[in-house]
Order: sequence, then C-alpha cells, then structure tokens
Amino acid sequence: MSVARQSLALTGLFEAELLTELMLRFWPHPLADDREFRNDILEKAAEVLRQAVSGTAVLEDVSAANTNFVAAMWYAEWAATLELSDEFADKRRDWLTAIRRSLPGCFCNPDDLSP
Repeated sequence: MSVARQSLALTGLFEAELLTELMLRFWPHPLADDREFRNDILEKAAEVLRQAVSGTAVLEDVSAANTNFVAAMWYAEWAATLELSDEFADKRRDWLTAIRRSLPGCFCNPDDLSP
C-alpha cells in the first residue's frame, strides 16, 4: 500500500485531527484557534491525498504514491495562501516555511533518505 493511500486512510481517524492540531500549535499558525479552519485544512489535505492516490503528484520532489499527510497538509495551506493579502497572509506563509524547514523528510521521496 502506498504512503498516499495509508495517509488518506489516516484522515478519517481522530489521530489526523490530533496531528493537525499539533502541527498548527507547535509551529504557531495564526488560525490555530479557529475550529473551522482546522477542519477545513484537514479536509483539503484529504483531497490532496485523494488526488495523489489517483496518480496526481502535487509536489515537485515527491511522487504521487509517496505523498504523506504532512506534505498534503502543507500543500493544502500553500494553495490556500497563493493569492491572499489579508492580515494573516505573511504569518501563514511563515508557518509553511517553518514546517518545510522542520520536517524536510516529508518533502522528498523516502528512497532519497536511505543511506
């Protein structure tokens, strides 16, 4: 079973809500307290994973099959911020940068990590 398919299966579990919450709080996201935002980003991440399962790669360095939950959530937020210019836009982009820098292994194919 591919990473994308396993990650998609995770999105229906409480653990996905917990991971979403932790990611938004540990790397402070300006909308972390907004329950609707948290639910929305989780739904968008699930949609990204559905696309990956169907063979559509969304990240340049990650194949569709190797798209993981963190990368899908990152992509969902990145896509949402593309044309934003509201008061939170820069802080949301800072969150994207922090996630990518803190968890670089989520943004490459797993085979690239082996010695």
